[in-house]
Amino acid sequence: MRIANIILVGFVITGFSFVVSKGFSPEIPDFFIGGKTHAEQVPYEFESLPSAEEKQFVLPPERIEETVRRKTSFGDFPSFAELVEKHKPSVVNISTSTVSKFTMSPGGPFGGRGDLFEEFFGNFFGQNPQREFRNRGLGSGFIVDTEGHIVTNNHVVDKAEEIEVTLENGSKYEARVVGSDPKTDIALLKINPREKLVPVRLGNSEKLRIGEWVFAIGNPLGLGYTVTAGIVSAKGRSLNMGAYDNFIQTDAPLNPGNSGGPLFNLEGLVIAVNTAVASQGQGIGFSIPIDMVAGIVSQLKKNGKVVRGWIGVSIQKLTEDLAESLGVENTRGALVSEVFSGSPAERAGMKAGDVIIRFQGEEVKESSDLPRIVADLKPGTKARISLIRNGKRKNLNIKITKMETPEDDRAARPAQEETTDSSSIGIKVADIDQGLAQRYRLDWKSGVVVIQASRGGRGWKSGIREGDVILEIDGEPLKSVRDYNKAIDKTNKGNRTRILVRRRGGNVFISLVPENGK
Repeated sequence: MRIANIILVGFVITGFSFVVSKGFSPEIPDFFIGGKTHAEQVPYEFESLPSAEEKQFVLPPERIEETVRRKTSFGDFPSFAELVEKHKPSVVNISTSTVSKFTMSPGGPFGGRGDLFEEFFGNFFGQNPQREFRNRGLGSGFIVDTEGHIVTNNHVVDKAEEIEVTLENGSKYEARVVGSDPKTDIALLKINPREKLVPVRLGNSEKLRIGEWVFAIGNPLGLGYTVTAGIVSAKGRSLNMGAYDNFIQTDAPLNPGNSGGPLFNLEGLVIAVNTAVASQGQGIGFSIPIDMVAGIVSQLKKNGKVVRGWIGVSIQKLTEDLAESLGVENTRGALVSEVFSGSPAERAGMKAGDVIIRFQGEEVKESSDLPRIVADLKPGTKARISLIRNGKRKNLNIKITKMETPEDDRAARPAQEETTDSSSIGIKVADIDQGLAQRYRLDWKSGVVVIQASRGGRGWKSGIREGDVILEIDGEPLKSVRDYNKAIDKTNKGNRTRILVRRRGGNVFISLVPENGK
């Protein structure tokens, strides 16, 4: 009996194993993968950007299909068979092709004669023909209305010259891109259907709970319709792929070709779009929450592009050390590291070092929450901000503007040639001159540049590196090495010191390790 139980456990575990991808297309980052899905026959109309109330996509109880469950000696397990059969017609396979052109070298792959005849007459007589290579890609998608609109990932169709969509019944259609949003990796396609389509139903990813069962339908590795299942492992994951990272992590097996397909819950509702897999990990896939996707698709369908709100700040994660130096009780919120000149944030009175805890009534729990909240607001909206400055709560009013691509046109200030060796923290700094600006490729001429950081020193341990530009120390702006010396001398060496650093075109706060190392 014990042996039988062991065999049965092995069978159950094996049943949920999956194949890990061994490679990606050279044009697709390691994080990108795929997963398709089918859905039900009640379309969701993407006509306008949904409000907070309109984002409640879950249908009333009488519209929710019941999940069939199978009893085993280990308890109840969900059966996906009926759900898969019902929703497969809503999932599509997507194939793309891109033509690459290049010119052959004279004389073929082993070189030419190299004489004057070839130099002057080779091209004239067509000895250097232009060759074409057709690159093909695979992905997944899902139908969102009866008109033929299909949601997929932007990286699936990016730069594709031809896009072919294949339905579950084998019907093939040529598709065009209605619009795409590279920032969130979402694209909207359109086909002209000759038959009745079966759209998906959208769920509510905000109400999704960690531990819930989910399943994906897609075209992994070009194998055709494939179903995989797992649970929600985490929410709000950031992969450092952009300002709008807010992924749902799942252990449902996902592989290249699943990209753009839907992730379903046990009610048959699409709660995410599969988009990425951790290249170094097994059982770790990532999907874009459908609440975010719905608003993007609405704009793509209406305008062919996404218009986002913008306030003009750079933000970073609030660590425990930075929270202590800022007089903040916890690490909730978004730390403002830079306020752009002439931006709505500057006009509202926002400053570097502010910690935004609420925006337009919505709590900012993590720094990644703020870009999503602001982007959802229409340009012209007047919003209220709650923040903490110098340990005290403060409210500001701000007017949202349209997101552009602002260029830093800050006035350059002549720099004094002066250096100093700050042995107390193990770094050497200098005023920024033209030579140092070119050497470190600096886009900023305020502050002082770090020209040496000793390994093992307080500065190095805190994260300061050569080439960093120190802008502020404990809120005091620096214009020269003299300012730096005064500010560093005034710091309490037994407590954390807050340093604002410019690095690779952006600002970041660093908490300087105290002399006692604690």
